[in-house]
Amino acid sequence: MAKIILAGPPRSGKSCLREGLKQAIRAIPGAPYPYVVTACPDGEGSWFQETVNQDPELARELKEAYKAKFTPAFVARVEASVRNCALPLTLVDIGGIPSAENRVMVASATHAVLLAGDPSRLPEWREFCHDLGLAVTAEIVSDYHGAQDVVEGIGSDGVLRGRVHHLERGEPVAERPMVVALANLLVRLATVEE
Repeated sequence: MAKIILAGPPRSGKSCLREGLKQAIRAIPGAPYPYVVTACPDGEGSWFQETVNQDPELARELKEAYKAKFTPAFVARVEASVRNCALPLTLVDIGGIPSAENRVMVASATHAVLLAGDPSRLPEWREFCHDLGLAVTAEIVSDYHGAQDVVEGIGSDGVLRGRVHHLERGEPVAERPMVVALANLLVRLATVEE
């Protein structure tokens, strides 16, 4: 089973990527269901993107109501969810700081997808993953002002690299080339890990 964290600095588009990735995976025939664990108390659970699409004002209100700080109970609940999940494909959306709380919550994860608007922020996340023994499967630059995705492919180190453009709440991203390439890679990974 593959337990894959989505990690990177704040405001990189991780939650938007998570929703698009979930939809892209569900569109692959025979793919395992992409179970999502939201590991950040920022009020953006897996429900958030869909609510933004339907009612942006309601989404904003609910986010504020659900927004909280890391608490020992929250960290313990998420850590147990990640550790005990036995599904073939789990995505864990973590907060944008390589904190002690994030380390505890994802200690039993297996892989990582790194997303950053500023590529110079990737090394700290590589180190975070290395310290936890997580295999980095993808490094993606989030190009908010870009007009198209760029899929560089899988390098000799086994890491998928590329750029995803304009990750914006409320916009569909599931059919973008980088999201589709990542979805296919994660489905193959989950199938091999079974």
